[in-house]
Amino acid sequence: MRLLIITLLVSLAHLAIAQQKLTLEEAVTGQFRQFAPTTIQQLQWVTGADSYSFVKDETLWIGALKKGAADRKFLALTELNTLLGNGELKRFPAIQWLSPDRFSFEDKNAFWEVDMKLKKAQQVSSYPAEGSNVDFHSKSRRTAYTRDNNLYIYDNQKEIAVTSEPAHMVCGQSISRNEYGISKGTFWNTDGSKLAYYIKNESNVANYPLVDFTTTPASSKTIKYPMAGAASEVVYVGVYDVATNSSVRLSMGRLPENDQYYMTNLSWSPDGKTIYVAWLNRTTTDMRFLSFDASTGMQAATLFTEHDERWVEPQFPAYFVPGSPNMFLWISQREGFNNLYLYDTKGTLLKQTNAKFDITEFLGFDLSGKHAFVMGTGSNPTESRGYKVNLSDMSLTDMTPIAGTHSVKVSENGQFVIDQYSNLTVANAINLGKTDGRMIRNLHTAADPYAGKSIGKTELFPISGPTGTELWCRLIKPTNFDASKKYPVVVYVYGGPHAQMNTNSWLGGASLWMNQLAEEGYLVFTLDNRGSGNRGRDFQQIIHRQLGTAEMQDQLAGVEWLKKQPFVDASRMAVHGWSFGGFMTTTLMLKSPETFKVGVAGGPVIDWSMYEVMYGERYMDTPQENPEGYKNSNLTNHVKNLKGNLLMIHGMDDDVVVMQHNVNFL
Repeated sequence: MRLLIITLLVSLAHLAIAQQKLTLEEAVTGQFRQFAPTTIQQLQWVTGADSYSFVKDETLWIGALKKGAADRKFLALTELNTLLGNGELKRFPAIQWLSPDRFSFEDKNAFWEVDMKLKKAQQVSSYPAEGSNVDFHSKSRRTAYTRDNNLYIYDNQKEIAVTSEPAHMVCGQSISRNEYGISKGTFWNTDGSKLAYYIKNESNVANYPLVDFTTTPASSKTIKYPMAGAASEVVYVGVYDVATNSSVRLSMGRLPENDQYYMTNLSWSPDGKTIYVAWLNRTTTDMRFLSFDASTGMQAATLFTEHDERWVEPQFPAYFVPGSPNMFLWISQREGFNNLYLYDTKGTLLKQTNAKFDITEFLGFDLSGKHAFVMGTGSNPTESRGYKVNLSDMSLTDMTPIAGTHSVKVSENGQFVIDQYSNLTVANAINLGKTDGRMIRNLHTAADPYAGKSIGKTELFPISGPTGTELWCRLIKPTNFDASKKYPVVVYVYGGPHAQMNTNSWLGGASLWMNQLAEEGYLVFTLDNRGSGNRGRDFQQIIHRQLGTAEMQDQLAGVEWLKKQPFVDASRMAVHGWSFGGFMTTTLMLKSPETFKVGVAGGPVIDWSMYEVMYGERYMDTPQENPEGYKNSNLTNHVKNLKGNLLMIHGMDDDVVVMQHNVNFL
């Protein structure tokens, strides 16, 4: 009997440990800290070699490619500090391989190069502490950066002022508020002899005041904020020639040089003599792919055009095929899904892929130029897979046969792949394999970081939407879920373009606080409605000129599915979301007022006429062109419908969704 009691107590103790709940603090702050799945640090291929490297115990290692071979130490942090002289590095820096024996890294506003053959480290470039938008070109050892609104280059131990424009002219920085695939403002050619850069004239853009309440008295900060239908920035592209210390601007020719266009997806020809740019009209219905002489700035040719009555949305530059400088790949959604189109530099379409899913990322080519490598969703839109593209027939081979969300690095010769992935049951796994999908060996598999914690059960599944469209959902249930009980539901929503909430990844794409909330006795439900990302052109473009309409229909279809489940308490439902999700939360509370008892809207767009040109006009056109669409989506016009409890949250210095949205609504 004594043994039985002891055994029972031990079993209960183990059960208590296994069912320990996360605290709210752990859930909010710990997802990417103490609960982050273990991984291999700085895992990458070595340039010029069939080998890979990683950092372990503050030491750089070279990984063994063949089975049975041992990894070898390459350089310890202590040795690196010795090479640096008075090196004070506390951690091994993030490196960029230049060759099998050389790498570079950045530390304290300086770029260093380490040569292991010569056992030497030297500082090769730098930039001032106040410099930003830093762009280091390792081959030429030149660094571009901005200070205030002008562009500079650090070259051969001296600073060169590339521009000296007045304050309303912004040089070398990202433009168009990072839309249309734009994320930076400078672009080196291959050998670093020329630098292309964006220039934007903001003189006609309205000033917008933000208030800084951290000072006493409060102070104001003015930003340029072009709202839908108003005057926008005027964009140019400059080209600086290092040898002549001079710049030219790309000439638009007969195209308008006002605020009625975008200049996106800039790329250089392999010989560094030609610049390619996608010109997009402000209504985003027409795109022209243009070439320019980099020496004169003169427009050379229009290679091809694209047209769409709703919008054209180029997201990627041209990718030139190694060994074939007159051929490049272009990624377009023109036929329904993002596919690869192989062109020559005369603008002739040679071949294309015909995937019935979106290609989402370009990874590169092999050295021979016979294959390209991309990421795409595959047949299951909740996943991300790596594909090898044979450029001779444009066929696709899945390099990642295991279901899940993958991140892929391909070796230079195109034969090997480092495949890192997760899914609902695998926290993080890294495999070394062949690009034909065969695995060589597992490099790392993380243990469950939540062992000893109860985090509920996550399910991914599709339901049928209002038009029969498949809509993917995520449902998080408590660990002690009892189907005979009825549970209150929190619906978490985003729903905006280019976003996807539900993925076959660790936690299913959820934030950890959702799992913690489930353990408190709630169901947490999320649906990716029409208009959201990675489902092709037609799935996304249904929202044109009527933001919030199709999205709300789909969210309510999710609610109807929930109501049909015997374990759902339909009288206790809440909705929550941020930004576009804040707009959706408020929309649902006002336009379906009987559905939710509680709504929490964070940073919501309330009136799309007060949102930025680059995003708002693409999906809604201008307020002048679409007055009914703007009126219907303006949530101040629907305040009288509110029945439930609605909490509004906003950052007072938000420079994307300005607080005026929330103030006007309140």
